[in-house]
Amino acid sequence: MRRKTLSVKIGNVLIGSDHSIKTQSMTTVSTMDTDKSVEEAIRIIKAGGQLVRFTAPNINEAKNLLNIKNTLEEKGYDTPLVADIHFTPNAALEASTIVEKVRINPGNYVDKKKFEVKEYDDKSYSDEIEKIKEKFIPLINSCKDNNVAMRIGTNHGSLSDRIMNRFGDTPLGMVESAMEFLRISKDNDYNQIVLSMKSSNPIVMIHAYRLLVKSMENENMHYPLHLGVTEAGDGLDGRIKSALGIGTLLSEGIGDTIRVSLTEDPEFEIPAAEKIIKKINTIPEKVRVQNNNKRAFSFSKRETLLVGNFGGKNPPLVISSNSKAFEGNYPDFIFIKDLKNLDKSKKYITNNKDWNKKQLKNVFPYYSSLKDFRKSKNTSGVLNFIEVDIKKITNTIIQTISSNIVLVFNINECSRHDFLNAFTFLEEKEIKVPIILKGNYDSSDFEQIAIDASIDLGSIFLEGMGNGIWIQSEKFDDKINELSFLILQNTRTRIFKTDYISCPSCGRTKFDLQKTTALVKKYTNHLKGLKISVMGCIVNGPGEMADADYGYVGSGDGVISLYKGKELVKRNISSKNAVNELIHLIKDNDDWIDPKN
Repeated sequence: MRRKTLSVKIGNVLIGSDHSIKTQSMTTVSTMDTDKSVEEAIRIIKAGGQLVRFTAPNINEAKNLLNIKNTLEEKGYDTPLVADIHFTPNAALEASTIVEKVRINPGNYVDKKKFEVKEYDDKSYSDEIEKIKEKFIPLINSCKDNNVAMRIGTNHGSLSDRIMNRFGDTPLGMVESAMEFLRISKDNDYNQIVLSMKSSNPIVMIHAYRLLVKSMENENMHYPLHLGVTEAGDGLDGRIKSALGIGTLLSEGIGDTIRVSLTEDPEFEIPAAEKIIKKINTIPEKVRVQNNNKRAFSFSKRETLLVGNFGGKNPPLVISSNSKAFEGNYPDFIFIKDLKNLDKSKKYITNNKDWNKKQLKNVFPYYSSLKDFRKSKNTSGVLNFIEVDIKKITNTIIQTISSNIVLVFNINECSRHDFLNAFTFLEEKEIKVPIILKGNYDSSDFEQIAIDASIDLGSIFLEGMGNGIWIQSEKFDDKINELSFLILQNTRTRIFKTDYISCPSCGRTKFDLQKTTALVKKYTNHLKGLKISVMGCIVNGPGEMADADYGYVGSGDGVISLYKGKELVKRNISSKNAVNELIHLIKDNDDWIDPKN
C-alpha cells in the first residue's frame, strides 16, 4: 500500500497518499519568451500533465512568470505552475508571490560549490547551517503568506561542499542535504513540502529515496515525494531508465508525483509517465510494501554457482525466441520449437518433450515445472532449464538442486514482491542456483511493454539478483532482443554500448539539445562502457553528471565547455566545433576506439 503522507496543496491539485499519483513536465524554452512558454505549457497540459514547471534562474525570469500565468488563465487554463530555482534565492522569493509551487535545490540554493576538500568541525558545520537559515527562512515565510508549496529537490552530484566533505557524493549525502532544509521548515511551522532525490543512476536514486523515507520516519516527518530519474536520455533508453527508478519505488508504495525526464519535447514525457502509473495500478495494494531487505540501501550482487555460462561472475544472459542480433549482440540462448537447420555456433533451448540426448550438444531442455523435471528420464547432464512456481517454493526444492540446472522465475504467475520473497528464501537456504527472470507480454503498445518489463524484471536486476532475462511478446518479437539488452544496459548489469546521460532541456539551455545529443551519439555510440553526458547548462554540469567519464556542457550562447569527469578541460568552444573537440578529448585520454566499418 502507499506510504502514508500528509497532503500538500498546489493550487487546485492535492499531492499525497490520499490522492492519485500526479504527472508533470517542464518547459524547454526561455521563460522570458512568454508566447513560446505558454505554447509549451498548453502542450504539456493537453497531454495530461497536472503540473507545469518553468526555470527561473534570475529575478527577471521569475517576474515574467506572472505574464505566463496571466496568459494561461486568459486562455482558460488553471493548471498549477512551478518555478525551478537553483542559485538565486531572490528569484525564489519573487516566484513565491506568483506561482503555486517553488522548487529549490538544497545543494546550491545558498552554497557556492567550489569542489573544495575541507574539514568541517561541528562549529563550522553549524555556522553554515545558520547561513542557510538567513536565506531560506524568508522563502518559507513568503510561501506561508502566499499559500505556496515547495519542493526541496536534491540532485545527486549537485551537493554542497559541506555535504560532500562529510558524507560524500552518496545517497546518504543526498538525504542529509534535504533534511537540513526540512528541519528548518519544521522549526518554522511550514509543512507544505514535497521532496525529491534525483539521480541519472536508477540504483542511486532508489537507495536515496528509501533512505529519505527512513530518515523522515525517524524524525516523525511524513512529506510526499516527487519521483524522477534525472537526465534519463531519450528514446527507449530514457523510458526504460525512468521506469526502472520510478516504477521500483512506486511498486513499494513510495511516491506521490512523478516526472519522466526525456531529451525530447516535454509533452512526450506525460504518456510515458502515465504508462508507469498504469503498470503500478495493476499491482495489488497488498503486495506494494516497502523494501526492508538487506539490499534496500546498497547494491549487493547475489552469489551464484556457475552453471554453463549462467551465474558466477558472468553478466546476465539474454534468452529469446528471436535469433537476430541487436547492435551486433546476439541472444545467448534461442528458444525454438523447430529443431531443423540449427546453427552449430549458437545455443538453443527447446521443450523437454522435443529434446533428446542424441541431438547436438548446443540444444538444452526446458521443463515447465519441477514435477516434470523430476519425473523425466530424459535430462541433460550439462544444462537443464526448469520453470518453478515461486509462490510454492519450499525446502523440497533443495532435493532438486544440482550442478546442471538453471531455474526460471515467471513474473506472469506472480508479482515483483513474490520475486523478492523467493530470492530471500534462496539466500536464507544458501541455494546458489542461477535464476532467469521471464515475462510474457501481450500489449499492442510496445512502449507499455518496455515499461512493464522494466518494472517487473529490470527492478530485480537493480537489487543484484537475476542471471538471465527472457522476454516474450508475439506482437513485438522483432523488438524483444533490443528491449532485453537495453534493460540490462540501463541496470548497469551488462554493458554493451556507450551510456549517455542527457538532460531534458529547459529555458537555461543555449543550444538545441535534442539535435546535439543525436550528433554526439552518432560519433561516439561505439565506445562500449564509456559514460558521456550532454548537458544544456552549468546547473546540469560537473555536479549532476556525477559519474560520467566525459561531459559536453552548454556554457553560453553558442558555446560549449568540455569536462573529463568533473574537471573542466576546455572552456567556451564554439558549438560548431564542439563534437570534434569532444572526440579529440576522448582520444587524448586513450579512450577512443575507431568504429568498425
